[in-house]
Amino acid sequence: MTSMTETPPDVSLTIHAGVDTHKHTHHAAIVDHLGRPLADREFPAPDAGYHQLLSWLAGTGIIASVGVEGTGSYGAGLTHVLHDAGLTVVEVDRPDRRSRRRHGKSDPLDAYAAATAALTGRATTVPKTHGGDVEAIRFLHNARRSVIKSRAEAITTLKAMIVNAPEPLRAALRGLSDPALFAACAALRPGPIVPGDLTAAVKTALRSLARRIRALTAEGRALRTNIAALVAHTAPRLLERCGVGVETAAQLLITAGDNPGRITSEGAFANLCGVAPIPASSGQTTRHRLNRGGDRQANRALHVIVLSRLKYDDRTRAYRDKRLAQSKSKRDIIRCLKRAVAREIFALLNPANPG
Repeated sequence: MTSMTETPPDVSLTIHAGVDTHKHTHHAAIVDHLGRPLADREFPAPDAGYHQLLSWLAGTGIIASVGVEGTGSYGAGLTHVLHDAGLTVVEVDRPDRRSRRRHGKSDPLDAYAAATAALTGRATTVPKTHGGDVEAIRFLHNARRSVIKSRAEAITTLKAMIVNAPEPLRAALRGLSDPALFAACAALRPGPIVPGDLTAAVKTALRSLARRIRALTAEGRALRTNIAALVAHTAPRLLERCGVGVETAAQLLITAGDNPGRITSEGAFANLCGVAPIPASSGQTTRHRLNRGGDRQANRALHVIVLSRLKYDDRTRAYRDKRLAQSKSKRDIIRCLKRAVAREIFALLNPANPG
């Protein structure tokens, strides 16, 4: 509380900044406490540019907050520098297409829009810190997802090639299970590829794809082992819960970040995961609809947990049967279960802030 003898701070001296981030440059802009544009300037993106931007901001007034676009990508380095300087940084969503059609698109306009979002409170999300074990899990998880995608594509291509392969080769591979098929193709011994010899070319292509599948399989398993070790160290209690595996736990940790305290309540976490129901009432009808926003990968992780519990957990099945008897649809029941799981997960990710 301010005493009678203390002079309250002069809000007219405060400014709010916004930064539109790109790969090679960042454009910064500042507005006063009333939202009036004051100045904007472009800076290079590497470390020297970050400190030039910080020095420029420090010379313009008392910085109340800084809104940064892309804190998890091009703005990650700048966000780290601003945090180290003790500034309040909030994450700003990029303007949607409707707003850009109405107001235009340029780096200064986007920077001023970010500053205004920080001023008005429209942007309140605390950025992830991107500096701990969860960030390590994110890198490994993204790498494994790429491996899985490449492996699936290679399998699809190999099977499509077999359909169009010469009949003797197709007959030899017909009816094999996937592991046996991959092993047989990897063991093919094609002769030299010469004009007029289709079989040698087909065998070479199949062997190449099969060996790629084998290598990608081993790579995916190695990455999963590393992810499992980090997840077990970071959130062992999460893995103890019914239906929560390494993949779902990793995704939920990535969604929360290394600083889960930035999520202020379990309702905010549910909204972040896209499982907070949205009112869709009208007149005498009171109902809610599914939330199509939020982190869709986190939403998928919660969905997988719910499906697993519906299969193996007696309490979850009893709840489903009870709600079905009340004429609830299966979609509404799954929505309610995902919301309940989000509440449970939030308490495990952030026990110091149970909401």
